[in-house]
Amino acid sequence: MRRLAMAILFTALVSSAQTTPLLPDSRARVQPGSTTTESWIVVPPGTTISLVLTSPVLARSAKPGDAVYAAAAFPVAVKNQMAVPPGTYVLGQIDMLTRPGWLSPHAQFQIHFTKIIFANGYTVELAGPVNVTTGQAPAQPGSAALGEQLAPADDLIAAVATPYVQVSSASDVLLDNGSQIEMVLQVPLRLNAANVAAAVRVSNPSLLARLKSATLCRPIPATPGTPDTVIPGTPGTPGTPPTVIPGGPGIPDTVIPGTPGTPGTPSTILSGTPGTPGVRCPNPPVVTPNLKFQSYQQSFQINAPVQISGVQLLAGAYQITWQGSRPWAQVDILQNGKRVVSVLARVVLLNRKSPADAPGTGTNSDGTVFLQSLRFAGQTFALYFDRGKA
Repeated sequence: MRRLAMAILFTALVSSAQTTPLLPDSRARVQPGSTTTESWIVVPPGTTISLVLTSPVLARSAKPGDAVYAAAAFPVAVKNQMAVPPGTYVLGQIDMLTRPGWLSPHAQFQIHFTKIIFANGYTVELAGPVNVTTGQAPAQPGSAALGEQLAPADDLIAAVATPYVQVSSASDVLLDNGSQIEMVLQVPLRLNAANVAAAVRVSNPSLLARLKSATLCRPIPATPGTPDTVIPGTPGTPGTPPTVIPGGPGIPDTVIPGTPGTPGTPSTILSGTPGTPGVRCPNPPVVTPNLKFQSYQQSFQINAPVQISGVQLLAGAYQITWQGSRPWAQVDILQNGKRVVSVLARVVLLNRKSPADAPGTGTNSDGTVFLQSLRFAGQTFALYFDRGKA
């Protein structure tokens, strides 16, 4: 009887165990859509994204802090996979503006971007200058390699544009609807592949073709005016000469006086109306490259040996020179006036001046140290040496 009771109790315990639900944390580990199963697209720093302005920047009201609205004009792909389809919206903000003048008919902007909104509503907040960790995010495919490209920094701007615009000081628009500018990524852009794929299916880039100029200027044609009106006068009469009747012998001639002539009347001139000059509109703003390349020369100090582009830099003082436009520049590193190495670097913009010269380094898997970046005291730019670039 005792054995029968124990058998019944054992059966009841087994049945109870089979119907006990999973613990909440166990369900969380097997939920579909977990971040451990998501795939990511990582757009590398230095990538340029062509944008079209969807809202104008007006000459009278434009100022730092104003929003800039644009959309991707050309697709961006990474490893044969669409990353940013055309028509994707981008939100930015003006940081700096130089207005055109009579002697310098151009405007120059510095714009940083804060948000990317895909056609399906997928929104990516671009990392602000105070929370950029540049590759220290959760390990996902591709992120480890990109983590070697940038040192952790809190002064990097995630994405910027520095358009140079040929525009008259008389224009009412500094950047018109449809103006094309280039957004440069300064840190890796990490995108959810599934959300991007869904956005590609609903993107409609044809909307960009409907943009119209925002200028209010309308040309006024010139008028030729009217010529003078001439009313002819009347001609004068010549008059008649005296009539002489000869007298007889001893009788004088008889003279009958003639009639004097009458003067004519002059022509009457009615003045015409003068013409009016036409009113021309200034040429539309055009985004062009800034052909006035500035030459740069900076000095820096290395306290321990580092490698760059396969060349070992020993501890000591160095100089670095380059000319160029962002985001890429070929730089020469010199010591005592002699070139040590020439290497391709990314010129990145910072949100504040560097307090001191600051070489940034990284460590390879074999323990060797490589030069990763250079900051310069008092400057709002830095150089980054992406590995694999020559």
